Amino acid sequence: MTPEEVLEEFRSAGALMQGHFILSSGLRSPTFLQKMTIFSDPARTERLCRALAEVITRQFGRIDIVVSPAIGGIIPGYETARHLGARAIFVERDPGGPFTLRRGFSIPAGTRAVIVEDIVTTGLSARECLASLKDEAGEVVGAACLIDRSGGRGEIGLPLVSLVTLDIPTYSPDALPPELAALPAVKPGSRAIPAP
Repeated sequence: MTPEEVLEEFRSAGALMQGHFILSSGLRSPTFLQKMTIFSDPARTERLCRALAEVITRQFGRIDIVVSPAIGGIIPGYETARHLGARAIFVERDPGGPFTLRRGFSIPAGTRAVIVEDIVTTGLSARECLASLKDEAGEVVGAACLIDRSGGRGEIGLPLVSLVTLDIPTYSPDALPPELAALPAVKPGSRAIPAP
């Protein structure tokens, strides 16, 4: 699947949005990728995650376990794992705490794992996911996402592959360009960051 075909999946689903958006990180952006619109369509999700599994295999070889951060990464993690013939597990937050593996999930010795995310903006969720896996016996070999909107600058601590790399600008709320400041801010994501 080419980058343009991936973007067309987002466009045709109405998931590539323009305006003034408050991202989960608290940063502002003129572009928002509403991945849950993608993940509500099983056929579209299957196409994208199959393509991501192919990229992962080319870059990292055999993968035994896919680990994703809850909640946004669970669907693409599961579907990508299905195409890799791997197990799908996830990390989740204890209330107010860091990500942890629960529910009996583990990465046993001798296994190779990859972190699968939906969209990477700053890399924070993937970094926190990786930090939660530091005591696991298996090897976390890399990370993957559908779209890297950081322009390749999202720092994870592992090699990152994606179906598309975009350089979408983000701004601090106190440093907005005038054209963005003139638009009402919308927070379409799910993290609890108060709107202005």
